[in-house]
Amino acid sequence: MDTSTATSLWDELTGSQPDPDLWVVVATLAAAAAVVVPHSVWRIARNTITIAHEGGHGLVALLTGRRLTGIRLHSDTSGLTVSRGKPHGLGMILTAAAGYTAPPLLGLGGAALLGAGRITLLLWVATAMLIAMLVMIRNAYGVLTVFLTGGLFLLVSWLAGPQVQAAFAYAVVWFLLLGGVRPAFELQAKRSRGGAGDSDADQLARLTHLPAGVWLFLFHTVSLCSLIGGGRWLLGV
Repeated sequence: MDTSTATSLWDELTGSQPDPDLWVVVATLAAAAAVVVPHSVWRIARNTITIAHEGGHGLVALLTGRRLTGIRLHSDTSGLTVSRGKPHGLGMILTAAAGYTAPPLLGLGGAALLGAGRITLLLWVATAMLIAMLVMIRNAYGVLTVFLTGGLFLLVSWLAGPQVQAAFAYAVVWFLLLGGVRPAFELQAKRSRGGAGDSDADQLARLTHLPAGVWLFLFHTVSLCSLIGGGRWLLGV
């Protein structure tokens, strides 16, 4: 790769791209809602939210000095992130809290980038994160899921035109914002029926001696505030 090509790629990566028309933003919102709301479609699409959920656990584990040993993604849309370190303390608390908050916060960060016109940067950052996560996957289904998701981002980043890239990026961010809200309500419903006794909220309750309901409230607050704030950025209001 010569210097001019590298410079061109760098300029494209760090530069801004034109905002799509408002109808594109609204259409991608409707498309994301059509994926998140119907249960039959959500059962499949939730795998992507699980990638973000477990990726959040893994990233925060590394940032807090824990040793990340592996991530597993399962076909029932559950997942497991294993890290080594002290079984208590701030690092463990932050790691446990990162799962349900990761998808909406990623959506909020993506909305901030799109609001600044950084469509290409968002696609490349997302691709890099998926490639990095792929290294830590420890089961075949997880490898397949992350590989296909990362491959889709890579194809759009390299081969699609600017309008397609913009529509794809907005659809992904809307999906993270909307899809980040539903899991906390699902967890609350399971706990009300006496299930999910070893959920992130229950683990946090044992770690902090605060009721699991407090952590559920945190998950709801982060997801709903991210949706409101990110939605304002995407809609330009």
